[in-house]
Amino acid sequence: MAQQLKRGISRQFSTGSLKNVMRLSFKRQNSLDPRVRTLRFSFGRQSSLDPIRRTGVDDELSVPENLDSTMQLLFMASRGDVEGVLELLDDGVDVNSIDLDGRTALHIAACEGHNHVVEILLSRKANIDARDRWGSTAAADAKYYGNVEVYNILKARGARTPRTRKTPMTVANPREVPEYELNPLELQVRKSDGISKGTYQLAKWNGTKVSVKILDKESYSDPECINAFKNELTLLEKVRHPNVIQFVGAVTQNVPMMIVSEYHTRGDLETYLHKKGRLPLSKTLRFALDIARGMNYLHECKPDPVIHCDLKPKNILLDSGGQLKIAGFGVLRMSTISPDRAKLLHPGIIDHSNLYVAPEIYNGNIFEKRADVYSFALIIYEMMEGVQPFHPKPPQEAVRLMCVDGKRPTIKQKSKSYPPELKELIEECWNPQYDLRPTFSDVISKLDKVILNCSKQGWKDTFKLPCRK
Repeated sequence: MAQQLKRGISRQFSTGSLKNVMRLSFKRQNSLDPRVRTLRFSFGRQSSLDPIRRTGVDDELSVPENLDSTMQLLFMASRGDVEGVLELLDDGVDVNSIDLDGRTALHIAACEGHNHVVEILLSRKANIDARDRWGSTAAADAKYYGNVEVYNILKARGARTPRTRKTPMTVANPREVPEYELNPLELQVRKSDGISKGTYQLAKWNGTKVSVKILDKESYSDPECINAFKNELTLLEKVRHPNVIQFVGAVTQNVPMMIVSEYHTRGDLETYLHKKGRLPLSKTLRFALDIARGMNYLHECKPDPVIHCDLKPKNILLDSGGQLKIAGFGVLRMSTISPDRAKLLHPGIIDHSNLYVAPEIYNGNIFEKRADVYSFALIIYEMMEGVQPFHPKPPQEAVRLMCVDGKRPTIKQKSKSYPPELKELIEECWNPQYDLRPTFSDVISKLDKVILNCSKQGWKDTFKLPCRK
């Protein structure tokens, strides 16, 4: 059937129009596959760096009908059809148009070894060094597939083959490249921002603003830094929740290694609280629910719960709609003692100026999920009071008072500003004994009751929240 189709294509090009050829070529595929349109070119040989590339033409045609102009051009390039390529280019199709994987007609022709098509494309100003999603160029593809004539044509025109710098996560088999892998050339990091360890920077990815965490140069030789990077990446990849930061992708096969996530123009909760001070009751309750819902999702992840260990306002982002999203988890590595208990692998890395760290973590003891509930309590306290715990004492002194001496800051706000039930919840959450603290599931139930009671009792500055599970 495939051979008959090839002969049919050849006859049609000698006597008929491109439209008839495309209809004939995809008729069989359409009868088998209800998906009649795609923007990813998957017919014939694929990128030399594509983890699922193929080395030959399938017997079954896999390109659906109703193609746009880009896909038509790529198809004709894969067939080595000079007339078809010329007809499309003459009709105004962009010679550098790409599919979802960043593949151009030049990439496709180079893979298949169609030197005449390559020459036509180059004469029409095809970008000779265009890189696809995996960073491969037409010259790299031609070299990989042994298309010497095409490779020489490209090299004579000044084509470059990308130099790959190995990373600690570089895979030996291209098939093992992660699905989330991004082309680093698609990321435009703001050069004015200094690159510092563990810092997220503003960047653009295909025109969309994103946050990029760049692994600094010194970390590549530090196994602990690499393991922390992998751990954070693994966790981000699997979590999906409205109150948890959205993972976009990562760069692991090129230097520098990066983790890319959604960007929020309103910044983090720490900056917001410094600017706003004490928050009204309605906003405090709304923010508290956002944090509790995001954390409850992380704690209920299967098969293993995600314990944050570093929950603080700096690691909570505010989106354009005023919703909070949890970020910064997975950075600290821990060893599992039991399904719900753990201990930090390296207690010495704890920041002793972190106001929100739970006493059991601060003291290097075994902890469980409710260490994050303690941190949550101090964040709600700061929303209510407008200042950090034990302000204006230095952070190191304040942490020592709470984690070593067992003291807690005084809730100074008058009862008319905040309901007593909310204060009681805070006190339950920062209990020195973690097994006496509520879970985040309990916290959500208690917050719902606080909101309901406030509405019934006619509290000023209360509100009705939609039910969001």
